[in-house]
Amino acid sequence: MQKRILIAGATGVIGVRLIPILIGAGYDIVGMTRSITKLELLTELGATPLLCDVYDRKLLLKSVLDFAPDIVMHQLTDLPDESDLTPSFVQANNRIRTEGTFNLVESVRQLPKARIIAQSVAWKLPDSGEDVVKEHEKMVLEIGGTVLRYGRFYGPGTYFVNDLPENPRIHIDEAALSTLLAINTKSGIVTISE
Repeated sequence: MQKRILIAGATGVIGVRLIPILIGAGYDIVGMTRSITKLELLTELGATPLLCDVYDRKLLLKSVLDFAPDIVMHQLTDLPDESDLTPSFVQANNRIRTEGTFNLVESVRQLPKARIIAQSVAWKLPDSGEDVVKEHEKMVLEIGGTVLRYGRFYGPGTYFVNDLPENPRIHIDEAALSTLLAINTKSGIVTISE
């Protein structure tokens, strides 16, 4: 039987690369986005599009229950397109890692056989960001999920298109391929970097 994955953050820089890879590996994919303008992109990539904001807890729980995925994959961030604007997005990105993660974890709890895989970072964040990341990872691990600690992405569509970021780092295409390989990893932390 074909395994089903719901990807939250499906139109992000890694999500758009993951969808074709996962479909090619035989998975049935629902791609979740909060932007109505991105539904067509999800269809073009081969995913079933789902318009849902992770902060709309009631709709999220219903959507996950309706699709009944084997895996809920948390690839959500709330970051700007320009890296120099990142400091003004810290609170929004922290909210994704707290409230957004909480809502996704609660959606997984509805399905006894489902598990969660969540994106995290492989480097230390400044200030309160580190505490937020620890809490985010703890929520995922407490229900038997897998945390993917990615290095800094580089390559097309990232902040580092032509230059290499400092370590830990990973090319965005390699990160997507490594995510496929990590899908069947037991609960725990997987670092994805060069």
